[in-house]
Amino acid sequence: MSAKIKLNAANTGAVINRNIYGHFSEHLGRCIYGGLFVGEDSPIPNKNGMRTDVVEALRNIRVPVLRWPGGCFADEYHWEDGIGPKESRKRMVNTNWGGVVEDNSFGTHEFLELCEQLGCEPYINANVGSGTVREMAEWVEYLNSEGDSTVVKKRWANGRKDPWNVKYLGVGNESWGCGGNMRPEYYADEFRRYSTFCRNYGTNKLYRIACGPNAGDWAWTETLMKNAAAFCDAITLHYYTVPTGEWEDKGSATEFDSEMYYATLRGTTRMEKLLEGHLAIMDKYDPKHKVGLIVDEWGTWYNVEPGTNPGFLYQQNTMRDAMVAAINLNLFNSHADRVVMANIAQTVNVLQSVILTDGDQMLLTPTYHVFDLYKAHQDATLVPVTVACDTVEGVQQVTASASIKEGVLTVTAANVAADKAEKVVLDIAGFDVKDVSIRILSGDMHDKNTFEDKERVTIADFTDFEVTGEGVVLNLPGCSVVEVTVRG
Repeated sequence: MSAKIKLNAANTGAVINRNIYGHFSEHLGRCIYGGLFVGEDSPIPNKNGMRTDVVEALRNIRVPVLRWPGGCFADEYHWEDGIGPKESRKRMVNTNWGGVVEDNSFGTHEFLELCEQLGCEPYINANVGSGTVREMAEWVEYLNSEGDSTVVKKRWANGRKDPWNVKYLGVGNESWGCGGNMRPEYYADEFRRYSTFCRNYGTNKLYRIACGPNAGDWAWTETLMKNAAAFCDAITLHYYTVPTGEWEDKGSATEFDSEMYYATLRGTTRMEKLLEGHLAIMDKYDPKHKVGLIVDEWGTWYNVEPGTNPGFLYQQNTMRDAMVAAINLNLFNSHADRVVMANIAQTVNVLQSVILTDGDQMLLTPTYHVFDLYKAHQDATLVPVTVACDTVEGVQQVTASASIKEGVLTVTAANVAADKAEKVVLDIAGFDVKDVSIRILSGDMHDKNTFEDKERVTIADFTDFEVTGEGVVLNLPGCSVVEVTVRG
């Protein structure tokens, strides 16, 4: 049978928060140093130390929000170590990631300079695990206050007169694990205490984000919502797709067979049950949906590339990862009434990154191109879809989502079958279809971009479709993702 994607553009849902297309940058491996930041004196083209090529590429996919400085690193990061003259900043050993020296040359001012260049919102994850209430409160004051205080005068002395008005504040990271191995009852009380002293300054209102569950830890969500929902604006969820299900041997990023390909896709579709389960608990304590859900760490996690530092988490990125990205972004879109942000891990050179760099070279991964195909959904209004299709190796073969903005209907869809083409009928009601254009990303499941072949996987115009009485009929190759733009 052919697959059918059915929608009625007159029946709309929530606005898809652009922050669902957010990213995550940790002091881990070569994400910051050599990836996003090279320093002002680097021969690599840069603006105030930020790599020009990377910034331009991220601007192209309209990165809306960037999370920093971690991750596990956040709960050993002391913000005052990263301000002031670079030569006098405190040096430390990054004990979480590779045991390398962190010289703190990329700190608060540099991160916010990066966000200004990207045109995105900063999301700062602050230290609960090894920090203090005073330390976090003073960081917020340094960021956002205009008052004539000693803390604010430090900012002035460091070259910034106006406050940044940072909105998104994460109070701890993975507090159930690397952020302190806390019990949920204890963390809920700590969140209430820390967030109390993180003040609003001027007209800027902090969006307070509590550390939520790891994968299917329903008890953490239950306890947190019961004890802290009234004090937070959102809670987080972390879930990584590990194809083998074994953290000791997660499998190769590039050497895999069809069985492992489908195991990866089955693993990532667990996200739907996680969203449904945690949202049901949240509804119990917050039926008016005042508290959002932020999936601020998601993506694939494989063994590191051979010959690289195991603590740097550097992995290649294939069309398999593109399928994972499409599946998850479609899921986040479909839950736009409650999912207010998501941050893929991580932006450059780490885990399921959208960009890889090597010295002065840069390439765009298949995952990057999925974000390019999906960027029209940002701040558009969700149009719910129903998909009727076959399953392949336990995975729904076609996944899709749709939205409408300024009279333009966008449908994103993926045929996740490794090598089975599929006729897909896009049945559109409530919209006068006059013009259709389609872009596609496709290839063999192993296809990847390398520094020797940077354009092996890239977006192309798609012409194998027609508009008929059935609707828009596409002949989608296996392992492909499309953006369908419909104008009325």
